[in-house]
Amino acid sequence: MPARKDPDASISVPCFYGAELRFKRESAGLTLEQLAEGSFRGISFLSQIERGERRMPVDLARHVDERLGTDGFFQRRCDDVAKARRVGHPLYFLDVPELEKEATELEEWGPLAIPGLLQTETYFRETIRHAAPMTPPETANERVSARLARAELWQRADRPTYWGILRESVVRDTPLHPAVMAEQLEHILDVIRSTQSVLQVVPKSVPWHPLKHGMVKIMTFADAPTLVWTEGDFSGEIVDFPAQVKEYRRRYDLLRAVALSPAMSLELLEDAARDYRHAAQQRE
Repeated sequence: MPARKDPDASISVPCFYGAELRFKRESAGLTLEQLAEGSFRGISFLSQIERGERRMPVDLARHVDERLGTDGFFQRRCDDVAKARRVGHPLYFLDVPELEKEATELEEWGPLAIPGLLQTETYFRETIRHAAPMTPPETANERVSARLARAELWQRADRPTYWGILRESVVRDTPLHPAVMAEQLEHILDVIRSTQSVLQVVPKSVPWHPLKHGMVKIMTFADAPTLVWTEGDFSGEIVDFPAQVKEYRRRYDLLRAVALSPAMSLELLEDAARDYRHAAQQRE
């Protein structure tokens, strides 16, 4: 059994909230299982809240207050924790950045765009400009700052291992300026090589394949069950039901099987980056 990981309450508001929850639970002499009983939430979910990794839903906060006799404390502070995590991220995405940090392995599938952890600032700003042109400048700046903060993960010595898969159309078919795409692809090549990560590309010659319609992020943890994140334009979902997680895992493995090898995939990105650089020079 892995050593218990005590939350550092000084790191953030969510960590303070989680540390207080653990203190109150242990003071009441309850195990995670006992506290979770009757809440319709799993033990691992409650444990992640205690570590400051997950957001406390209002229904669970109400249950916790009733079981611990905390006079509505955890329900009242739900909004405070959410606000502390919200800057630059949509509400439905709040848990993901912390989960990425805690993961030992990240596996991503980007069928429609470069995954966020691999994006440059310019690429992300341009995608906002094209996809959401009515976004206020201050909101765009907050989103960019939050996106770049997530990418600090690459600088950590204990960063998770990473395996990404892209559809070739994400690389080749884009309205963005060639200079933006050249910089973006060169950045991906640098990140993948400098961190000894793996990246594959599903070529256009494979039009039918598993996970065709939506992005997927599989997050593996040392001391908690594997989770899957899926996302659309205006919503996202963390999948933790074991049977569904297993099916996502199986389909991701099948997707790897139809993609180009890692070496050929990086060669494709190198060729595309050169083409974009040349096209950018022609426009000057």
